[in-house]
Amino acid sequence: MTSLVTEYSLWYLPLCLLAGGLYAFVLYQKPQDQPWSRSLHWALAGLRFGVATLLAFLLLGPLLRLVRNFYEKPTVVLAVDDSQSLALVSKPEALTQLATRLDALATRLRDQNFEVEIQTLNEKNRPAQVAGLPFAAPATNLSGLLGRVQTNYENRNLAGIVLVSDGIYNQGTSPAYLPFKTGVYAIGLGDTLPQSDLSLKAVYHNKIAYLGNQFPLVAEVANAGFAGRQVSLTLSQNGRTLDTKRVDFKTDNGLQQVQFLLTANDRGMQHYVLTINALDGEFTTKNNTRHVYVDVLDGREKILLVAPAPHPDLKAIRSALEKNENYQVVLYLPGITPEDQFKRNEKYDVVVAHQLPSNLSATGSNLVKELVAKGTPVWYVVGGVTSLPSFNTAAGTVAINANGLQTDKVTPAFNPGFNKFTFSDENKALLTKFPPVQVPFGSYRLGAGTEVLLYQRVGSLQTTKPLLVLGQAEGRKNAALLGEGVWQWRLQEYAKNNGALAFDDLVIKLVQYLSAKDDKRKFRVNPTASEYYTSDVVEFETEVYNDIYEKIYGQKVDLVLTNEGGQTTNYTYVNSAEGFRYRVSGLKEGVYRFRASTQLAGKTETSTGEFTVREMALEALATTADFGLLRQLARQTGGEFYRPDQTEQLAELLTTQKSASLIHSTEEMREVLHLRWLFFALVALASVEWFVRKFKGAY
Repeated sequence: MTSLVTEYSLWYLPLCLLAGGLYAFVLYQKPQDQPWSRSLHWALAGLRFGVATLLAFLLLGPLLRLVRNFYEKPTVVLAVDDSQSLALVSKPEALTQLATRLDALATRLRDQNFEVEIQTLNEKNRPAQVAGLPFAAPATNLSGLLGRVQTNYENRNLAGIVLVSDGIYNQGTSPAYLPFKTGVYAIGLGDTLPQSDLSLKAVYHNKIAYLGNQFPLVAEVANAGFAGRQVSLTLSQNGRTLDTKRVDFKTDNGLQQVQFLLTANDRGMQHYVLTINALDGEFTTKNNTRHVYVDVLDGREKILLVAPAPHPDLKAIRSALEKNENYQVVLYLPGITPEDQFKRNEKYDVVVAHQLPSNLSATGSNLVKELVAKGTPVWYVVGGVTSLPSFNTAAGTVAINANGLQTDKVTPAFNPGFNKFTFSDENKALLTKFPPVQVPFGSYRLGAGTEVLLYQRVGSLQTTKPLLVLGQAEGRKNAALLGEGVWQWRLQEYAKNNGALAFDDLVIKLVQYLSAKDDKRKFRVNPTASEYYTSDVVEFETEVYNDIYEKIYGQKVDLVLTNEGGQTTNYTYVNSAEGFRYRVSGLKEGVYRFRASTQLAGKTETSTGEFTVREMALEALATTADFGLLRQLARQTGGEFYRPDQTEQLAELLTTQKSASLIHSTEEMREVLHLRWLFFALVALASVEWFVRKFKGAY
């Protein structure tokens, strides 16, 4: 729909006509004086009148108001659960027949002026028809599927959702909890009668174990229909049986736990396989096997706490560190800890030197000096017996010029510019509420490259004096807490919050930073994750640096993947611009080790590592259809529940609901002055008049 409006009142239109008429009259008032016929004279006068009137009209700022209407047909979405569980319980011909019925339903709806779209569990897969769907999705997230439909069709003309499913979901929440603005019409598939089956429901184990340690592995074995029977549960590795246990099923539909105790004898990712021997009459044996992966580390990081005397700070720091399973904490108090229980020449990853160097004893100070000479990172904690001159020399990151023996009570204030590692806003807020600690009163001077993590706050005044700093001295990392009494921080937080999350997070991250080794390699290849599923694409990130550690590109990289059986697969790619990732797909389940190499400045650089690929076996764990969930979902949304042979009734219901098309209107205002055809029309009118006048010999 188009209409004409002007910026000024249309009452000015007669003036435009008058202006055009006067202009034509003045020019053509004496037809007898012109060298052409009377009729041609009036025709030329009309042309001049039209041009002048139109130009005067354009001065009124005329606008074209364009209103366009778009009609959106009602849409029905076929949300198809194409998971593996349907293929397990249904014969291929039954799935083919179902696909034919659903495609016939879609065709009939389209014939009745409906738009029909098909969506599956994979949001990237939008097939044109149901026929040909492989029903191979490794997991079922019905709430994700239906929620995605709701989001994609928000404010759209959605007439209904047809959910084709067995009602079984193993990811996400129950779809019954979702709010729906349209009806869900469920078509129930599968069998609601429990099948006779054995399955490994779950396996509980440590993800990390330490070389030489023992660790438990607990398997949950479920049975349905095999009461009074006995099976064997076998644990194996690399085809070698490690242990076998008998499981007696005394009752039907029972769940039993079976525990194995393993010893971590080899480093790296270890792959264990649990298998239940199959019994006659089992519905499926795909859920009789579970794969377990345990990363065996070659020892924990050793953290040495050394102090000249007992102090409650040591207990607080030790309690925080022992929450991390990767840390082995050793406490050494010279003169108190028996020398035969302390290994002086042991390699330590981090030393926490509490009030060392000390005025009390040289034993602990000498030990710290020995470890510093070996390049061991040190976390200094300054206290009342710290020898400040010796500390200033040893720390190298901060120097304290104390005013005698005076001390000050300060609380921590977080430095917002600190970026070595992160803290949550909640933990930052808790840090500011910690009780005061005792620090030396005087001036503080920071060394080059030192970063402040916590400042000193005196009362409500935040100072620029540091409380906790991090830096480097002679190529090794160190940190310095310039006060004692942090045991009160942990104690108060625990009392108020029934936990010491902020304090423990601070201590653990500080030690992690100190113990982390700087990676000076010029060539690095790493997978983007340590674990993948067989349906995933394994991605490798590549980083290559020159001598001044600038990223460079264009290197040919040779990548070799080796599976557990020793079989190798070779790949070759070229490292390109930042963001490039090399992708490998189709890997089977197991532990893979990789070795990447490239030539850099005439030298071969290598990078190695490992990752695991798991089989997602969720679909075989539950195969009994849940029509109750589908009926509940249909009832809550105003829909209906149907069996696969009732698609005709569903089509009849949807087509008789008289879902109307939705009208979308858009309005646009255009200036008439910008219309191209008007310009050419004015030029044409003026040109015709000019040409005729010149042709007839007039001026």
